[in-house]
Amino acid sequence: MKPLRWASSAKEDLLAFPPDVVREVGHALYLAQIGGKHLGVKPLKGFHGAGVLEIVEAHDGDTFRAVYTVRFAGIVYVLHAFQKKAKRGIATPAREMDMVKTRLRWAEGDYAEWIRSGG
Repeated sequence: MKPLRWASSAKEDLLAFPPDVVREVGHALYLAQIGGKHLGVKPLKGFHGAGVLEIVEAHDGDTFRAVYTVRFAGIVYVLHAFQKKAKRGIATPAREMDMVKTRLRWAEGDYAEWIRSGG
């Protein structure tokens, strides 16, 4: 099973979600760790290929999202978890996309260090 690494506050942000959402996102992350893919996971628009993925969960009229990457061999990085506040449109807000991009850059450096230390 691939290890799971959390960028910045992603874990704390996820754990603040309603329990049902946490459970479903956790299941999707487990599937990613064992090389599978949850039915509710899709590539996040704005990133090339399917290396950055998004889990979208609805709960009591609210939408919760978690973003992770399987871009790096042997490890899964959880980059961001947030509640989508806007009630119109399905696009991911620019502020959230910027956060994902920043954390993906962090993951690249962390992965290089992980490999140097023997992964």
